[in-house]
Amino acid sequence: MKQIIALGGGGFSMEPDNPLLDLYILEQSPKETPKICFIPTASGDADSYIARFYDFFEQQNCEPTHLSLFKPPAQDLEEFVLSQDILYVGGGNTKNLLVLWKEWGLDRIIEKAWNQGIVLAGISAGSICWFEQGVTDSYGDELHPLDCLGFLSGSNCPHYDGESHRRPTFQRLLKQGQIKPGLAADDGVALHFIGQDLHSAVSSRPYAKAYRVGEGYEHELETRFLGNPNAV
Repeated sequence: MKQIIALGGGGFSMEPDNPLLDLYILEQSPKETPKICFIPTASGDADSYIARFYDFFEQQNCEPTHLSLFKPPAQDLEEFVLSQDILYVGGGNTKNLLVLWKEWGLDRIIEKAWNQGIVLAGISAGSICWFEQGVTDSYGDELHPLDCLGFLSGSNCPHYDGESHRRPTFQRLLKQGQIKPGLAADDGVALHFIGQDLHSAVSSRPYAKAYRVGEGYEHELETRFLGNPNAV
């Protein structure tokens, strides 16, 4: 089964005391103790980001590792990647991520992993990279459309409620025809795809939502809170 879990925000890097989304990612692997590999390319393989990944996942029922393109763990990248059960892509500069992946052939290897049933997940840059297009700040403070890998159709906008300029910019780009209709996710929301179809939207925050957005419309999607509803 082909799966992608695209986080608009949240997870270990944004909500270190709220494990709901990261535990959800682990649960999607059929393995009892899945191997999960963090790919922090978009952050320039920042040591502090990698450390935060291990701080959380070493406490869980899994086998964490990471893939640095600056310090590759193996000569055969494909063999290393295809030995994992979950690939978790971090946030940062999406354009740099795409350039480096294509130079190393990692984009093709990850697509092969997806086709073989390895779960793909990611936050922010690690969310929009799977779509045809995404809204990115890779070029500085302004937001722009960016062509991405195209594993999933349409566009994606993370941090929909977390950054004040995200929502109006996405809607303006749609109105101007600069980006395809697509999906937006608040911080704390994950879009879970099975194959190329949206299976569900889940959240680590009680009132966080996902949206289907196009020129002139924004439809709120049913979003399931992963925590205790009685605690809301």
